[in-house]
Amino acid sequence: MTHIPGIVITGASGRMGQMLIKTVSESDQARLVGVVERAGHDWIGQDVGTAMGGSALGVTVTDDPLEAFAQAQAVIDFTAPEATLEFATLAAQARCVHVIGTTGMTDEQIAALEPAARHAVIVRAGNMSLGVNLLVQLTKKVAAALDEDFDIEVIEGHHHHKVDAPSGTALMLGEAAAEGRGVNLADVSDRGRDGITGARKRGDIGFHAIRGGDIVGEHDVLFAAPGERIVLRHLATDRAIFARGALKAALWGQGKAPGQYDMVDVLGL
Repeated sequence: MTHIPGIVITGASGRMGQMLIKTVSESDQARLVGVVERAGHDWIGQDVGTAMGGSALGVTVTDDPLEAFAQAQAVIDFTAPEATLEFATLAAQARCVHVIGTTGMTDEQIAALEPAARHAVIVRAGNMSLGVNLLVQLTKKVAAALDEDFDIEVIEGHHHHKVDAPSGTALMLGEAAAEGRGVNLADVSDRGRDGITGARKRGDIGFHAIRGGDIVGEHDVLFAAPGERIVLRHLATDRAIFARGALKAALWGQGKAPGQYDMVDVLGL
């Protein structure tokens, strides 16, 4: 058996699924050994390369994740929260590294990953890019350095197909700001303003979501005080950065002890 890790991609037909398939199949550090789609999908039974409109890749799309995971050393999963919880259980059974880029998970769903993490490596992050994870660390440091005279607002933009808001990345940034200030984000989060809302509450962390066109991902963290503003910004123009980060996480997780990790661990930040 080759020492190069075998990777399974879930949600094969989605935007990120197809980008992940391309990234893994072109890598000399990993092998694409399986792709998974939901039961009844048109791609089931087809070669995934052909289904994507290109050359055959020698990997058939399946709706049986456990069979696919049994051949793999890692699973990369950018799907939906309910599917991710199912995949976590199956990946743990197969002792696969489970890289989770799924967003929109509730605190309860995240907590439900813990049993799987006792048996396998889980790397979960709202954003897999190096630049965003650096932005998270900067946000934490700036928030720690400034007092509540500086209002904090997180502004994010994505394409019009995105179904959750705030984005997973925006929530990562909000959590970093709250951690920097030594507060619980749930206690200071302000996610909606419409009508006569009254003055902004001192110490709140605000969130604003923009949806339009084909925006890949734009995130600003605004620190605003009387007379001055600080803006930390990350612009993503190609979702390949997320696929490369996810593959890096899948490779990093090989041989690690079971548990939950994030991209800060992967990148050594």
